[in-house]
Amino acid sequence: MNFILTSFTRVGFFLCTVFILSSCAEKVSYNTLSLNRILSDSPEPKIAEIPAEADPDLQLLETGPEMCLDQELVALSKTGVWAMDPEPVTLAPSQDATYDFPIVRNKQVDMYLDLFQNSQRKQFGRWLARSTKYQPLIAKELTEAGLPLDLIYLSMIESGFIQRAQSKSRAVGLWQFMRATGRQYNLKVDKYVDERRNAVKSSKAAARYLSDLYKEFGDWHLAVAAYNGGPGKVRGGLKRYKVDNFWDLASHKYLKLETKRYVPKLIAAIIIAKDPEKYGFYNVPYQKQLHYDTLQVGPGMPLDAVALISSSTTKQIKRLNQELRQSQTPLNRSSYTINIPRSSSASAERNLARLHSTVSTGFKSHKIKQGETLSTICKKYDINKTTLLKVNNLRSAKLVTGRNLRIPYSTVTYQLLPKGTSDALAAYKESLILHQIKPGETISKIAFKYNVPPGMIVQWNGLESVHRIRAGQQLALYINQGGDHSSKNDSRPVVTKKKTSPSQARKSDKIAVLSAEKKKTHILNSSNPYRWYQVQNGDSLWTISRKFKISTAEIKKWNNLKSNLIHPGKTLKLKNV
Repeated sequence: MNFILTSFTRVGFFLCTVFILSSCAEKVSYNTLSLNRILSDSPEPKIAEIPAEADPDLQLLETGPEMCLDQELVALSKTGVWAMDPEPVTLAPSQDATYDFPIVRNKQVDMYLDLFQNSQRKQFGRWLARSTKYQPLIAKELTEAGLPLDLIYLSMIESGFIQRAQSKSRAVGLWQFMRATGRQYNLKVDKYVDERRNAVKSSKAAARYLSDLYKEFGDWHLAVAAYNGGPGKVRGGLKRYKVDNFWDLASHKYLKLETKRYVPKLIAAIIIAKDPEKYGFYNVPYQKQLHYDTLQVGPGMPLDAVALISSSTTKQIKRLNQELRQSQTPLNRSSYTINIPRSSSASAERNLARLHSTVSTGFKSHKIKQGETLSTICKKYDINKTTLLKVNNLRSAKLVTGRNLRIPYSTVTYQLLPKGTSDALAAYKESLILHQIKPGETISKIAFKYNVPPGMIVQWNGLESVHRIRAGQQLALYINQGGDHSSKNDSRPVVTKKKTSPSQARKSDKIAVLSAEKKKTHILNSSNPYRWYQVQNGDSLWTISRKFKISTAEIKKWNNLKSNLIHPGKTLKLKNV
C-alpha cells in the first residue's frame, strides 16, 4: 500500500511539473534595444505606442515574475549543490554589452538563461517590451545614487515592470516593497494612495534601500540577496557559517530557495537584456518612455474632472496616477500633484479655474420580485426606507409583485464655466443650497444628509481637507434635483467628452458640460426661467407661495401636483418672477 501511494505521489508530482512547464512554454521572436543605446545619443529604434486598453498595468492580466515561480524552483532544484568548486566564471563584456554589476556564469545562471530563452520566452519578451517605458527614469535615480545601472533589471525580475504588481506576500509595485519597508523609505500607504505603485517615488526608495544594503555588505550579490530575503537573514547567515560571499552562503541549507534564486535570475536577466539578439529576441514591441506633465490640484479632485480639464480620458489619467487607490485625489491633503498627459499643463491650468461640478438626482427602475421586501430593496441599492417610500408616493411598506419602483441615485456632472467666468454662483444659482454647519457636524454627516460625495463639498468650498470645518461656517452645495435621468444601467459615473462646435463656443450664455451619464452631453442655459426650491420642515404650498409671491395654483401646475400635500426634501420647480 505504501508503495502504491508513493507511486501515485510521484506520478502526480511529475504531471504537475509537466503542466507548469507546458503552461509557460511558447516561442516568440522579438526586437533589440540595450540600455547603453537608451542612455546614449544614438538614434532611438522605432517604439510602438501601446493602446490604453491593452496596458497590463491597468488590466492586471499578469501578476509579474511570481507567475511561474513553481516552475523555476523545480528547475533550480535539479542544478545540484550551490558550490564554489569549480568557481563561477566571470563573464567578460562583449562588444555589444558592458556590465557594471558583477556577472558570473555557473549552473544556476545557465539554468535561468535556458528558462528565459525557452519555456519562459513569452513572459521575458513582455518584460523586455515594457522595460523601455521605465528605464530612463530608473536610470536617473540609480545614477544620482551612484549605483550600477544594471540594477534596472532588478525591477524586471521583481515585477516584470508592472506598477500595480502584487505578490502573494503583499509586496507591491515595480520594486515589490512590503508596506513596512516602503514606509521606512518614505513611501506613503493609506486609504487614498499607495506610493509603492508610483514609478518615480518607488525608484527613489529602491535606490536608497539598495545603497544602504551595499554599504552594509560591501558586495552586490549579498546586497541583492538581502533585498529579497531581508538584511537580517543574510547577516545571520554570514555570521553562522563564517563566510563572506553569496555563493558560499548559498551552498548551505540556510537561505530559502526563493532567495537563492534571486541572484542567478538577476544575472541571467541582465545578460539577455543587454544583448537580446544574441539570445534570439528579435522585433520586441518596445513601449514608449513614460512622459507626463504635472498639475497642482485640491483635495478630492475626481479623475473624471482631471480628464476634462486636460482634454484627456479617465483611463489615461488613471494610467498616469496608479498610486491613487480611489478615483480622486486624497481628501487628507490640502493639495496634490497629479500627473496629466504631456504638453497639457498650460491648458489644464487655465481650465482648472473654470471647473464646476453639480450633483443631480437620477432614477432607475426596479421591478419588484416575488418575496422581495422594502428592506431587501433598500439594502440592495443602499438607500433608506423613508426616501424610497416618498419617491414612489407609497404610504406603507407593503409591496406589489411586478410593480416598478423608482430608485434614486446621485450623478455628478462636471462643467467648464464660460471663458472669463469664475463665479459659479452666478452661473448655477438655481442649484445652490447654502448649509450652515451646526456643532458636531462633519463633512461626512453633511455629505450623507444631501447624498453627495464628501470630496464634492471640499471642492465646492475650497476646503483644505475634510477635517477643517467649524460650526457656523456656511457651505455652498450645488445640487440639481429637478432632472429625471432615468436609467437601467449602473449608476456609477461614466464620462464622455463634450464636443462643442465653434458657434457654441462663442456664445457666452452657454456652458460646456461633461455629464456623468453614459453617452449624454448637455448645454446648460444660464438664463433658465425656472428655479428650484427644496421643501423645508414646516413649509406648505401657502407659505412657499407667499415667500416667492406666486399662487399655490401655479406651483401645483408647474409641478403636476394633484393635492396640496408636500414633504420636506421634495424639490419644487418655481418660475422666476
